[in-house]
Amino acid sequence: MADQPVAEQPVADQPVADQPEIRVSRPPEMPSGTVRIVDLPESDREFVRSALRRATPLHELLGLEIVEIGEGHAVLSMPVRPEAFNSTGNLHGGAIATLIDVAAGTAAARGSGFEPGRQSLVTADLHVRYLGRPHGDAVYARAEILKAGRQLIVVECRVTDTEDRLIASADFSMMIVPLRKPLRPMDNAKDTDPDL
Repeated sequence: MADQPVAEQPVADQPVADQPEIRVSRPPEMPSGTVRIVDLPESDREFVRSALRRATPLHELLGLEIVEIGEGHAVLSMPVRPEAFNSTGNLHGGAIATLIDVAAGTAAARGSGFEPGRQSLVTADLHVRYLGRPHGDAVYARAEILKAGRQLIVVECRVTDTEDRLIASADFSMMIVPLRKPLRPMDNAKDTDPDL
């Protein structure tokens, strides 16, 4: 599954090294405790949305959004739409697994000793139990850290629909490892870019 490092971003309106034409925004200051993304100023909401989707076309395709983030949990949403369907017109298990992976990785990044820019978070294990079909137009993954050690972070995740019906549950673990270089360099990518 996806690596999950969260790197430091350049200061607003400062050129990116070796590419003066590219400028990036400064990340919002995340207060401690639980933060509902809808309660942030619009510019900060847009930064969170774009950070999740910027370098990962799959997240954009699936429409993943961070709803809430806390010291040991994260809630993400995904619309139920054709881009996430399988050949029978149902929500694809891989789309649900991706939602779980990103929610659990987000919780692990925020609730552990992970050092962005120096380390990477990598998925070590993911076990999903598919329990039903969703009703409504969105599903929500709530990931909670069960234990955060020096290297291994264990997370539990539940996926529900708009009627709060349980769609899937998962056990998930991530490992903190030395900063990883990308398998295939991409234009404008740096080793310290977030891998959300």
